[in-house]
Amino acid sequence: MTQEFILETRGLTKEFRGFTAVDDVNLRVREGHIHALIGPNGAGKTTVFNLLTKFLPPTRGEILYRGKPITNMRANEIARLGLVRSFQISAVFAHMTAMENVRVALQRRLGTSFHFWKSEKSLEHLNERAIALLDEVGLKEYADVLTVEMPYGRKRALEVATTLALDPTVMLLDEPTQGMGAEDVDRIVELIRRVSAGRTVLMVEHNLSVVSRLCDRITVLARGSVLAEGDYEAVSRDPQVREAYMGSDAAAEEEASA
Repeated sequence: MTQEFILETRGLTKEFRGFTAVDDVNLRVREGHIHALIGPNGAGKTTVFNLLTKFLPPTRGEILYRGKPITNMRANEIARLGLVRSFQISAVFAHMTAMENVRVALQRRLGTSFHFWKSEKSLEHLNERAIALLDEVGLKEYADVLTVEMPYGRKRALEVATTLALDPTVMLLDEPTQGMGAEDVDRIVELIRRVSAGRTVLMVEHNLSVVSRLCDRITVLARGSVLAEGDYEAVSRDPQVREAYMGSDAAAEEEASA
């Protein structure tokens, strides 16, 4: 039985005053996969993410979720469908505790406004779920810690918890390990692997070690277009991919010494 493509783009294109940032991109993400979008700086990865999550309208092309067009939907509408971009809602509140941050996200999932003015007692019914989500990302012990006092890697884990609070079917992770040391990277890799169970993940990631450890399939962008696609082994051996990342001279040298 063929796996369903849960998220697709067809001819997705974005132009800015004559400059084509995304050029006829056909992306197909299988349900249950961890799929990476990689490429050198300026390849168009973030623009694709912004198109998928409605931060930008496409110039041309179509976006489909479970085979149905969502191209003209608003950001809040696709979030309700289950497509949630981690770190888009993160703006984790620095002077709130980890649990309070997750409760804010839970209120949004329930369709209520952010009730900052409500008493602590009136929000207690959300505490059990908030603690469970913190536990899922390894932050239970940080529940009562102000976010501003948390280490950077733990803040990123908290951002994942706030995303999980929206009960996503597709998590779009934008550079989840950016700026992290090796220990934090390892922790986030394991976290993504754990929370991906029963979900689909599409991630933009520069760290190829992370991609090789996590991803079922990889799409490589260069100059706004799809350069290659496949599993890590196939993509990493593609001479066009090596040239895009390392330059033609370095790629030729590596090929000659192989």
